[in-house]
Amino acid sequence: MIDDRKTLKSHAGRALALSASLLTVAVLAGCAAGSARPKPAELPPNVALMGVRQAWTARIPAVNFPLQTRVVGNQVVVAGGDGSVVTLDANTGAEVARANVGTTLSAGVGSDGRTHAVVTRDNNVVALEGRREIWRYRLPTQSYTAPLVAGGRVFVLGADRSLTALDGRAGTLLWTVQRPAEPLVLRQAGVLTAVGNTLVAGLAGRLVGVNPDSGNVTWEAPVASARGTNDVERLVDLVGGVRRQGNVVCARAFQAAVGCVDTYNGNVAWTRAANGATGIDGDDQRIFGTESDGRVLAWRADNGDRSWSSERLQWRYLTAPLVLGRSVVMGDETGLVHFLSREDGSPLTRVSTDSSGIAVSPVVAGNTLVVVTRNGGVYGFRPD
Repeated sequence: MIDDRKTLKSHAGRALALSASLLTVAVLAGCAAGSARPKPAELPPNVALMGVRQAWTARIPAVNFPLQTRVVGNQVVVAGGDGSVVTLDANTGAEVARANVGTTLSAGVGSDGRTHAVVTRDNNVVALEGRREIWRYRLPTQSYTAPLVAGGRVFVLGADRSLTALDGRAGTLLWTVQRPAEPLVLRQAGVLTAVGNTLVAGLAGRLVGVNPDSGNVTWEAPVASARGTNDVERLVDLVGGVRRQGNVVCARAFQAAVGCVDTYNGNVAWTRAANGATGIDGDDQRIFGTESDGRVLAWRADNGDRSWSSERLQWRYLTAPLVLGRSVVMGDETGLVHFLSREDGSPLTRVSTDSSGIAVSPVVAGNTLVVVTRNGGVYGFRPD
């Protein structure tokens, strides 16, 4: 447990939020004594077993907050830390719309294709339509998770793991769900998604099903439980980036476990110990995740048994993975994008961006893989 939490101090860009006082304490890589990690091994020459070419590039302001890229049809909605919200055509990289909320961001972007929503560092939820702001709502707490825009409403997960529902057109409060405050929560995106007519959120180490009309909690499913003797060791929180297959949602509990839950009844299908800090993805056969030491793991989707493990990228800070065709795709802190085989984790190819590091898990829109770097580079890649 103590060894697991040391990784917290050395994971780049991670931070803790003190929910009781609503203060944040940044925990940057290399800042704490004893947090040095082994040096990653030099990468071998690229095997280039699949052809991938850069199709276009675009620019946004630097990404210094937990961005979540939103795909709506053939468009991609991204945001910069300065408050810019930019819609790009994924086919060409051309800018479709750009707005600015006038202040720095702590979370975004949520979108249903019509309404975009972000959260500012001064705790305002801001809704946009095209280039126009339509409303803003002041939250009583911070938020690091992109709002969920669905069903004519905007749902917000607070840093204190409260849930808030707002009217999508007027921004008026519909309901709130308040949970007992945790001593520490992560300053990174949590779990907030919809499955059918159920709102699914990560509250501490549990997936929770909520009626989106009333805010009533219908079920709770534990993915991981708190353990240890102090607040840092007892930290348990679900991180953004989930895999959904039908009614089943699989998620990661920070530095603790990966598990799958049937959202129809809240039954836990399986959980397995895992030591990662980013989200997961999967297909109908396997769940994929990157560990904090750079290993890439695959679990069987039906029972959680280990399918394969790859150490080729060990000691590189990796994003959450994306399943794409026959590959699993992830970025690292040097700006490289790695393609591994879904079947056994063997390398297929890699491509480069700038050297600032990949800010968020890659996404796919149409036939284009979209990658965003910390310096604000947006790259579109396509198969040859």
